[in-house]
Amino acid sequence: MSKEPREPDRLDPQVWKITSVAVMGPFLSLLDVVNVSLSTLAVELHSSLTTIQWATSGYLLALALMLPLNGWLVERIGAKSLYLWCFSAFTLCSALCGVAWSANALIGFRILQGMSGGLMAPMMQMMMARVAGRHMARVLGYAALPIMLAPILGPVIAGAILQHASWRWLFLVNLPVGALAIVLAIFFLPNDREETKQRDLDLVGFALLSPGLVLFLYGSGHMGERIGQITVALSVVLLAMFFKVAVRKGNRALIDLQLFKSKTFAASSVTQFMSNGVLFAGQMLIPIYLSRACGRSPSATGWLLAPLGVGMICSYPWIGALTQRFGIRRLSAGGAFLALAGTLPFIWLANHGLSVAVLACALFLRGVGLSAVGIPSISAAYASVKKRDLPMATTSLNIVQRLGGPTMTTLCATFLGWSLRSGHSHLSLSSAFVAIFMLLCLLHALLFAASLRLPFSIDKTIEISTAGEDPKILEMVE
Repeated sequence: MSKEPREPDRLDPQVWKITSVAVMGPFLSLLDVVNVSLSTLAVELHSSLTTIQWATSGYLLALALMLPLNGWLVERIGAKSLYLWCFSAFTLCSALCGVAWSANALIGFRILQGMSGGLMAPMMQMMMARVAGRHMARVLGYAALPIMLAPILGPVIAGAILQHASWRWLFLVNLPVGALAIVLAIFFLPNDREETKQRDLDLVGFALLSPGLVLFLYGSGHMGERIGQITVALSVVLLAMFFKVAVRKGNRALIDLQLFKSKTFAASSVTQFMSNGVLFAGQMLIPIYLSRACGRSPSATGWLLAPLGVGMICSYPWIGALTQRFGIRRLSAGGAFLALAGTLPFIWLANHGLSVAVLACALFLRGVGLSAVGIPSISAAYASVKKRDLPMATTSLNIVQRLGGPTMTTLCATFLGWSLRSGHSHLSLSSAFVAIFMLLCLLHALLFAASLRLPFSIDKTIEISTAGEDPKILEMVE
């Protein structure tokens, strides 16, 4: 069957307008100005560091708590309305944090801020998937740049504020950005009210899934303590119960597990789980190696890790063109192999000592490789579902992504702790890091295997107009 040539590089300007608005949500929620300011906040609010750190922990756990509701709320009130409500609440909570009178008040307002951020987190991918269609990889490649920059800019902005102004401006600085985003959303985001549908909330599923996610994320960060082990065990029980309930309820469940019957969506989800897992595991292990085995200071470690981010930032804008040229499977598998190649040198470094040149090259390769895995697999996942299922697919994929990081981090941290307990000599320390980097390489190999199950290309792409008409299925040559 002959195919009419299309113009893959021509994008409606409306796509970029919607993308620019959609990016502001995750950018603001990831602009972490609090984590590096905890010591100052503890002094200013007459609190202990243990207490004030809940301004960060509570925010992150609240994000996870509300995430499962995203798909249901989008279907119920529409993406534009939900985005406006969430951004308004996030901005208001920023103002409340800025006028907080005590540590407890700040923690409470940060939890409310995290709840609105949790509903806002998956919105970017969903809104882009609706309008970008087969251009999803290209658009997401550019949209990922400001999101990548947010965690980098956060400490810089926080340092400048704390040096020249009151700590309250850590939060008040969000107000003009939030106001601008609300105005742009009103004018640029398409009205999707006509696409809403009445669906009862799965209260049982919400009561099982949300606490399960929160307990898992909390427990995975405290596995060295008894409370962490208990909460992880309890979270596994809750998640297993949710799975059983969701299977029984089918499409009436909070998360429709039937989405995973699609081979493409399931393969993309596994790839995303592994990709985020090895990324976060590496971000945990490499700084520990540099500080404990190499004796580098925290500031020096930060600079030594920079090539990873540089590799990701340099490669993201090219992902769309590379996906179109080589296809989903070839690019993702090639990226996974490159990330594995960039991780193998750490075994040599752990055994022979630090070489800054080898470290920089390895981190750069790892960053380029991981960026080439994520975006194509996300694009394949969204192209495999119908338009009406995009809210549920976005929520499901975001939950899988969030579980990957703590799962692999906990696995690697537990293994490293077990290895280090074998002794404290230099030889034992070196052997422990050799072993843990071998485990990390094994996880990268599993990521490569998962990427080989992705489709060669997006053989069925949903092109969706901003007017909200029925999706038109276009077959593409593999």
